[in-house]
Amino acid sequence: MKVVVDEDKCCGAGQCVLIAPEVFDQREDDGIVVLLEPEPAVELHGQVREAAAVCPAAAIEVVEPA
Repeated sequence: MKVVVDEDKCCGAGQCVLIAPEVFDQREDDGIVVLLEPEPAVELHGQVREAAAVCPAAAIEVVEPA
């Protein structure tokens, strides 16, 4: 799994950080998402998929291996 975030779409809701804090963080100044782990460990994949699904701005893309 590879994770891609679009900072321009991010609205700073922070749901991703609550669901998967090992993978996502937020900038202090404006709350925009910071990707900590672009290729998270397999045990985090469920949390990452959930974070992408609940993102109100659809700023998180999960790319599954072919």
